[in-house]
Amino acid sequence: MQLYSASPLVRTRQVTGDVVAVGLVVLFVVLGVSIATFIGTFADLGRQLEEAGAGFQGAMQDASRALQGLPLVGGAASAPFDGASGAGQSLADAGRQQQDGVARAALVAGLVVAGVPSLVVLWVWLRGRIAFVRRASSVRALLALPGGEDLLALRALTGRDAKAALAVSPDPVAAWRAGDAAVVRRLADVALREAGVARR
Repeated sequence: MQLYSASPLVRTRQVTGDVVAVGLVVLFVVLGVSIATFIGTFADLGRQLEEAGAGFQGAMQDASRALQGLPLVGGAASAPFDGASGAGQSLADAGRQQQDGVARAALVAGLVVAGVPSLVVLWVWLRGRIAFVRRASSVRALLALPGGEDLLALRALTGRDAKAALAVSPDPVAAWRAGDAAVVRRLADVALREAGVARR
């Protein structure tokens, strides 16, 4: 499997593209982590709320227990503190829910910021790289076949670079049909160059 072109110029472009793609993915991941961390700081409010609610609940429970020990009026005197203790529990629960919501929002935002652009970059980059590898593998397989040079010459004649084929011979089609070995070889070289494959 040939990953890079035999042409130094094309190979340089491919390596540069690889480095840029990896760099962009790393940048998006770092950005996603930074945004998730920033959003995560808003959970501090929920933690403070939970701590305040738990502290208030504890204080009200302590007061309720102290008043319950009073003779005759203990139960009646401690009832409002029991109710206030429930309010402290509600406050602590709200703080926990806020923390959970912030954690979910941070995770989703981080994944969106890091994942979506990274997937787009990888899709665009991999499409080009996979197309090159397939094309190079196909041309190498043709070259290895008996009569492979003739097939590659035909590929050069029907390829996108008509000027390169015409530079080989004034009438490359006639020379190919006549089986001119030198022209066929040079046309095959054109197809190899187009695919980024070098002769062994």
